[in-house]
Amino acid sequence: MDSMETITVPETLHGYPGVAFGGYVAGLLAGRLAAGAEAVRVDFRRPVPTGTAVRLDPDAAGGAALFDGDGVLLASASAVAAPGGEVPGAPSWAEASKAADAYRADPPAGQVDCFGCGLGRTPATGLRLHCGPVPGRDLVATAWTPDAGLLDGDGLLPPELAWAALDCPGNAAGRLLGGGRPAGAVTASLAGRLLRPVPAAAGLVSYAWLLGAEGRKYTVGTALATAGGELCAVGEALWIHPRQPHA
Repeated sequence: MDSMETITVPETLHGYPGVAFGGYVAGLLAGRLAAGAEAVRVDFRRPVPTGTAVRLDPDAAGGAALFDGDGVLLASASAVAAPGGEVPGAPSWAEASKAADAYRADPPAGQVDCFGCGLGRTPATGLRLHCGPVPGRDLVATAWTPDAGLLDGDGLLPPELAWAALDCPGNAAGRLLGGGRPAGAVTASLAGRLLRPVPAAAGLVSYAWLLGAEGRKYTVGTALATAGGELCAVGEALWIHPRQPHA
């Protein structure tokens, strides 16, 4: 990896305005690690800006890190053991579709233009991960079909977007399963493992569950599956409400 490599995340790929979407950034960093890493954990130290070149450097331990123009660490990635814990079976396409419809019918307040879950996004400009609670199960889910323009030449979801699909569902789990938490949380860390290429034409199911919550923090498990229920990726994330949260 070129130690002088820079990347610029377009503004359309934001979570909050001016802030690069965390799952996408995590996927970019994960893709820079040495082949063979079973799973990758990305820790976010500062917001990664959109529309501004940031420096991507390798580290001596085989990881990677992003720095701003002043040399301030923004995010770092390292190989880790696979996310632990049991992964619940994926909801059916029908269950996930109903959960998404219920979310859209009565969405919680919050950022409507997020690349991952923004209600204001079209299929061509966002993932539209509208995760609602699944009746009878302690998880949230959404059924979604990526726009063809988001896929690679083989009709697969690119790895960085598979990582992105592990991000926003965790926020929904924290808010909707964690006692009505307010908007404004940010991804502090995201560990993930891609299990297989992600065929997307037949639709996908993203889902998440709450692992624990304390004060301003909550931990969640997340997963991405095909419409038929085959797991494609799993993750675990820490979300934090800043003392001065985003709107």
